[in-house]
Amino acid sequence: MNTRADQLKALDRLLTIMEELREQCPWDKKQTMKTLRHLTIEETYELGDAILEDDLEEVRKELGDLLLHIVFYAKIGSESSAFDIADVANGICDKLINRHPHIYGNVSVADEEEVKQNWEQIKLKEGKKSVLEGVPKSLPALVKANRIQDKVAGVGFDWEEPQQVFEKVKEELSELQQEVKNKNPDKIESEFGDVLFSMINYARFLNVDPENALERTNKKFSQRFQYLEAKAVEKGKLLKDMSLDEMDKYWNKAKQLD
Repeated sequence: MNTRADQLKALDRLLTIMEELREQCPWDKKQTMKTLRHLTIEETYELGDAILEDDLEEVRKELGDLLLHIVFYAKIGSESSAFDIADVANGICDKLINRHPHIYGNVSVADEEEVKQNWEQIKLKEGKKSVLEGVPKSLPALVKANRIQDKVAGVGFDWEEPQQVFEKVKEELSELQQEVKNKNPDKIESEFGDVLFSMINYARFLNVDPENALERTNKKFSQRFQYLEAKAVEKGKLLKDMSLDEMDKYWNKAKQLD
């Protein structure tokens, strides 16, 4: 592994390259924070994919892409004297020190849960009016629900036992079924959302990341369906021309390959 001196040298090299690109490259010169925003989101998802695939080489590459974006934003900020990379780094350092009094202060904690609870209380002392202010509005709904539940749990608004949450899931399913019988589209959508929200909460109690769990199922389904497609091609058929029994037979074979 690289030494601390090597790491600092590499970061200095990146800062130098960023300055050169910003001054000399037509594309880099045109970029603004707004034009970079969607690219940053894309890079974040690519990093997430690499992590789920457990592809460390790809993780390294995607981290580099994200680091470039951070340096890019800092460079743009410095051009209007708003902030530079030192301000960014010092800002997060100060925040980490302030939010870890059990490391840098005289606070004692018993476990991870106490750390999370202290974290939320400290953020409120920093001026936040709600623990939910830290949940980005633009997060995908599933991820946002998970973060909302995690945040409120950090200040004690939570169930005590997993079984209580499971009972809530069953209650919400029952309410959904009732609205389906009533054939009220608006109510159905509302109750369906409640079911999903309660399931995401239950996942938290099971120590399951719902985003990872759903993506795992997405990939599993895609692999099985592509196997089915391949078998249809081998038989010289179109999927729409295959019977459900035929498709089910190949689907079960695909499940054995998981």
